[in-house]
Amino acid sequence: MAERITVEIMADMLRGAVSEIRENHELLGRLDSVGGDGDHGTTMVRAMGAVEKAVGAAGGGLKALLYDVGWAVLGADGGSTGPLFGMLFMGMSDALGEEEGLDPALLAAAFRSGLASVRAQTKAQPGDKTMIDALVPAVEALCAAAESGAELSKMLRLAAEAARAGAEATSALQARFGRARNIKEQSIGTQDPGATSVSLIFKGFHKGAEQHA
Repeated sequence: MAERITVEIMADMLRGAVSEIRENHELLGRLDSVGGDGDHGTTMVRAMGAVEKAVGAAGGGLKALLYDVGWAVLGADGGSTGPLFGMLFMGMSDALGEEEGLDPALLAAAFRSGLASVRAQTKAQPGDKTMIDALVPAVEALCAAAESGAELSKMLRLAAEAARAGAEATSALQARFGRARNIKEQSIGTQDPGATSVSLIFKGFHKGAEQHA
């Protein structure tokens, strides 16, 4: 793929995330029904609809695109989902200037900033069975790949793989946040829906970028 993530590539990455969530919204709902009210899939579809609308209306650069997407998700009704996923994109935007393209180092910096913004909004830590269990390893894998000199495609692939592994690992955990914490050990044996959403989003990022290979 290209040596830099342009606004066009980022738009396709975001569209890829939208597609993955929509294709798997029933799974997300089933996962959420174990300890929650089963509406996580619907909530994520609503949030991704806001992403899609923001991407379609975008007319500026990368910073503006990510800001607009983050703001749109923040405005989507959905409990903690909107604030956390919205802050991911807002945080990514905060790390950027007027760059027309992101090289590996800049992409890593954007994701680090996005992760920091999310973690500023929640006390959840890795192991608590939340989206953090997929987001932290995804960003860590992406940043480690950048530091090792990997190309953008490999960075995004490794991030997606780490997010998937992190989400799958939540099946063995007992929930400590959200409604699922109320069922205690009964939450063990099912993946966390938020972590699964993160996994799908990173999968979509990779697939969207690969269109430009």
